[in-house]
Amino acid sequence: MNYQDINAKTIDGWVKEGWRWGQPISHEEYIRAKNGDWELYLTPTKAVPHAWFGGELKGKKVLGLASGGGEQMPILCAAGAACTVLDYSEAQCETEHAFAAREGYEIEILCYDMTRPLPFADESFDIIVHPVSNCYIEDVLPVFRECFRILKQGGILLCGLDNGINYIFDDEGERLSNKLPYNPLKDPELYAEGIRTNSGIQFSHTFEEQIGGQLKAGFTLTDVYEDTNGEGRLHEFNVPTFWATRAVK
Repeated sequence: MNYQDINAKTIDGWVKEGWRWGQPISHEEYIRAKNGDWELYLTPTKAVPHAWFGGELKGKKVLGLASGGGEQMPILCAAGAACTVLDYSEAQCETEHAFAAREGYEIEILCYDMTRPLPFADESFDIIVHPVSNCYIEDVLPVFRECFRILKQGGILLCGLDNGINYIFDDEGERLSNKLPYNPLKDPELYAEGIRTNSGIQFSHTFEEQIGGQLKAGFTLTDVYEDTNGEGRLHEFNVPTFWATRAVK
């Protein structure tokens, strides 16, 4: 089994255990979103500014990239966007199916590995929403290049990104325990630990890989913000562990 399949199965298990990012929004949140009252999160605690979406969402074609689980796409569907969600976790895709069926809206759902070329034509989407998920893949530049290809001219890429700090510390956030880069494919001990602890095969990525990668793919970066874990020792000390970026084709 390759690491992508391991991660998909790992996340399936997390969803069944009640993982936060596998729990859909409530019916009440969906109704509020239909009435224009909504917040969308790419990272744990800070909502994406509405201005980042570039105006009216009604009729916009939106891709939720590795965005299954009913957190982001129901909100954008409620706001009038024509949405597609792509995620490699079957459980996350099933959550999207169930929520859409319950609330009575249409959404295209693809269970697909984002490390492969994306199954969309050039210039298919107005917006791509990509919450924190590239920590589950080794090489992020091909993903950014595919995003650039499938976005229309003037299209918007919204990303949540892990900045790597979480991987330095132990689970309690109190002790330095790992060197960067964190790459279990190059360290058998880290790989074995990921399997043993049911944390999957995760990867740290540098500023050059994630911000520089978007620029190399052709994007223009227009705005950024930082965020914390939302809980735990690093959060208590207000250590930023995530970035959110807005980039335009």
